[in-house]
Amino acid sequence: MDYAALLQAGLHAVSLWPLLSLLAGVTLGLVVGSIPGLNDTITLAVLVPITFAMPSDVAFPLLVGVYCAACFGGAFPAILLKIPGTASSVLTALDGHAMVRQGNAGRALGIATYSSTFAGVLSALVLLFFAPLLAQYALKFGPAEYFSLSVLGLSTVIGMGAGNVMKSALSCLLGLLVAMIGMSPESGFPRFTFGSFWLFEGLPLTPILIGLFGLSVVFEMLVRKPDASESNLPGRETIRFTDMLLPAPLVRRLLPTWLSAATLGNLVGILPGAGMLVAIYMSYERVRRRFGDRCGKGLPEGIAAPEAANNSVVSSSMVPLLSLGIPGNSTSALFLGALLIQGLRPGPGLFNDSPDVAYLIVACFVIANLMMFPVGLLLARIVPNLIRAIPQPLLTAVIAGLCFTGAFAIGNSVFGIMVALAFGLIGFGFNRMQVPLSPFILALVLAPVIERAFFQSMSLSGGTVSYFFTQPLSAAMLLFTAGFLLWPLGKRYVLRHREPA
Repeated sequence: MDYAALLQAGLHAVSLWPLLSLLAGVTLGLVVGSIPGLNDTITLAVLVPITFAMPSDVAFPLLVGVYCAACFGGAFPAILLKIPGTASSVLTALDGHAMVRQGNAGRALGIATYSSTFAGVLSALVLLFFAPLLAQYALKFGPAEYFSLSVLGLSTVIGMGAGNVMKSALSCLLGLLVAMIGMSPESGFPRFTFGSFWLFEGLPLTPILIGLFGLSVVFEMLVRKPDASESNLPGRETIRFTDMLLPAPLVRRLLPTWLSAATLGNLVGILPGAGMLVAIYMSYERVRRRFGDRCGKGLPEGIAAPEAANNSVVSSSMVPLLSLGIPGNSTSALFLGALLIQGLRPGPGLFNDSPDVAYLIVACFVIANLMMFPVGLLLARIVPNLIRAIPQPLLTAVIAGLCFTGAFAIGNSVFGIMVALAFGLIGFGFNRMQVPLSPFILALVLAPVIERAFFQSMSLSGGTVSYFFTQPLSAAMLLFTAGFLLWPLGKRYVLRHREPA
């Protein structure tokens, strides 16, 4: 690593215009992430064409700031309203909103801020010092490893069942069924399209998430009878800055959760296409196995684990892009377009040919995560109090309007609104029948990866299923998958035999 170039890039990153651009990106990312229906991908897609007219030392700090802060911004509505602003905040809503109902809204927002900052800084340091090593490790993953990794991610929903494995399995199967809508990647034959050309490319993910987690809450608000004591609930008090500062004993308690979730997020983030949700669900599953039924009832670790996992994936997903020219996920793929617009080609030669830009991006990730702490605490105090000042009928209308706007903005089509409405009703039904949504979302995201990796593996092996077990990494992950699937049965068997006759 060229330490002289790194030092020069770091000093340039804290100069006036790059620093202001980075601050603007962090602020914009937090605000955008807190709006249901909008996320970092949509924002970067809008900003990338604009960066064509910007100098590179202003354009890239802006994009880095948005990317780092948007997934954390989704924690605001997830905790306060149980509406994930982004897909990465789905699990944060469980324990976060439960803590709000207990009158600890400031504590919940503080845990999310500390967790996101800690994991983000750690991930940025990993990107800074270990990018070449991690990139070489990611090269060992082929189709068989992607297939096994995705199956391992799906196997975690068995543990996420938390007492009702059948409902979790049913939700997972429904997610796989919805993911099959569209053209078959192997034969090109349309599946479950019913002759509608709108379904040829499958159902868009973002309107589905908006419907499941946004409009379903709107429907809940519409059918819920007004409660005269609603304004006196513990979660309605004004959030003070001191409420969000965590005491030292709680920080020491959460430190192991932060480290484990950040480690897992870094490992998943460097795998191109693995996705942020895999790290989030696996980190939360570790907490659920440790604390059992306490999860979902305001457990601090239930907020710390998903928030640390999602922010650790952000920086590590840039490792394959900057080192290999391969985007780690859809959001980092937009950075590829930004680099090409600036006349740069990411890959092994980027650090040699353009070290000033490469190390500037790396330094901006470190600074952006440090900057996210004070800005996050400030906005976590302002934004929630503004949300709480809105009467519930008006809040319902605002949420519905934002959900419809976000669903329409995905493809500038009414079809997105129709998808959001349909899955809003599905999410409303799931909530009424107490069917978990998390397995549905995980299956929906991982199904294309599983299908594509399976067909590629079959092509490489000549149709031999044993190929998945002859690859060491793939076999190891399938072994862990078997452990996830058999663990509830083994636990039940042990408990049954421990009971007195």
